[in-house]
Amino acid sequence: MLTSAEPTAGAAGPATPVRRARWRTALAVLATLAVLVPVGWLWWDSRMPAGYSAMDMGTVDLGGGPGTEDAHGGHAGHPAVGVPELRDATTGPAAVTVTLTARREVFRLPSGRTVDGYTLNGTSPGPEIRTRQGELVEIRLRNESVPDGVTLHWHGVDVPNGDDGVAGITQDAVRPGGEFVYRFRAPDSGTYWYHSHQVSHVQVRQGLFGALVVEPPAGAPEGDVTAVSHTFAGARTVNGQEDGVIVPAAAGERVRVRVINSDEGAVPAWVTGAGFRLRAVDGAEVRGPAPVAGLAVSVPAGGRADLEVEVPAGGARIEVGGGAALVLAPPGSAGPPPSPRPRDDLDLLTYGAPAPIGFDPDAAQRRFDYVIGRRPGFVDGVPGVWWTVNGRMWPDVPMYVVDEGDVVRMRVRNDSSEVHPMHLHGHHVVVLARDGAPATGSPWWTDSLDVAPGVEFDVAFVADNPGLWADHCHNLEHAKNGLIAHLMYRGVDTPFRIGTGNHPD
Repeated sequence: MLTSAEPTAGAAGPATPVRRARWRTALAVLATLAVLVPVGWLWWDSRMPAGYSAMDMGTVDLGGGPGTEDAHGGHAGHPAVGVPELRDATTGPAAVTVTLTARREVFRLPSGRTVDGYTLNGTSPGPEIRTRQGELVEIRLRNESVPDGVTLHWHGVDVPNGDDGVAGITQDAVRPGGEFVYRFRAPDSGTYWYHSHQVSHVQVRQGLFGALVVEPPAGAPEGDVTAVSHTFAGARTVNGQEDGVIVPAAAGERVRVRVINSDEGAVPAWVTGAGFRLRAVDGAEVRGPAPVAGLAVSVPAGGRADLEVEVPAGGARIEVGGGAALVLAPPGSAGPPPSPRPRDDLDLLTYGAPAPIGFDPDAAQRRFDYVIGRRPGFVDGVPGVWWTVNGRMWPDVPMYVVDEGDVVRMRVRNDSSEVHPMHLHGHHVVVLARDGAPATGSPWWTDSLDVAPGVEFDVAFVADNPGLWADHCHNLEHAKNGLIAHLMYRGVDTPFRIGTGNHPD
């Protein structure tokens, strides 16, 4: 006989410790699955195939212009033009021919410091290449012993797309024992440089770069020198020298000093012992450059600044941060001693005299945003805090689509906490405004633009160089970690693939 305290079979009795433990376990499992399943899906969805086309990356952004969501390849009934077809078709001998042999080796700087890195023709920086505007240049790149392969990108030179030198986008990386021949005409005189665009965050830092100067058709006047800034193994150098480069110069002589920043952060340049004029920025001449004194010029990563100095009797010292310098010294003079960095920088938004830019930015056919941010997530299966463009992580960043001849406006805003030197391949952009304040000086044409935290730039350009072009941060570690998008012309396609031995960043 059952008592009232004894539950009948099948009746729901009070929860026992065992039953409560089972419920807690089930709830814990469900909670764990609720977290792990979405995270696992995000991990799986972020993984990339072993090889893929840059054409398949990104979210199509038409910028308000014509086109369809399927903007890749040919359009309007026309077949696609391949990137290898976008090259200079001129036959016959070039005006300038250079062979550059890339090696993986330990080399010694003039100071005696050794660097475990890479060389071009046995040196770093590599040989300076000089040509004249409009001349046909032929550079034969040979890879003797760089195990990951190598390319050469002509930073700031608006070459045809097939000569842009970006592994997996415009060519295959040159493997050990192979070679590639670049042939192009430099459309504009100015100061440029070249560097590898294969595993570039390693190869540029460790030596695969050099200066490229395009002189006016009549040639450069006397008094024209380069000052390539680079940090080797923690030591700032100019032209590979730590303790200053001495250049003989007569008192009263005007010398153009072409400062090239091959590092991944901005370097300040200023002059001790004399004033200067800023004659050019990123290869573009400044109109009406006024004398400057007591100010520095901040040169972004990848950027260039041409300083014209009239040499005084005691010489002049062009400082390039970190104690490195180029000294213009008359006979018998050692030049002035170093001086501290000026407190303020020259503002390129207001420097120089206004001039027409040749097109109307207000009539733009395409308008894009490039908003830089950062958030946690997975990139190719790797967890981390990654850079974003318009809120999206690589590879789902924008693919900016244009037609040849379009006037393009782009608003670049930095919502992150770090500076980003932004570099669009194949084009120069003109700065229209910074934080809404319009440019009032000489047209500020640039290909390497520092965008500080919280700052917004409005820029514009004409889409006049068909191809598939990288638009990325030139802090190359940032590009490696996702801060890269592309500008794509409709009707262009590429046969090259990223990941199959090609690693552009």
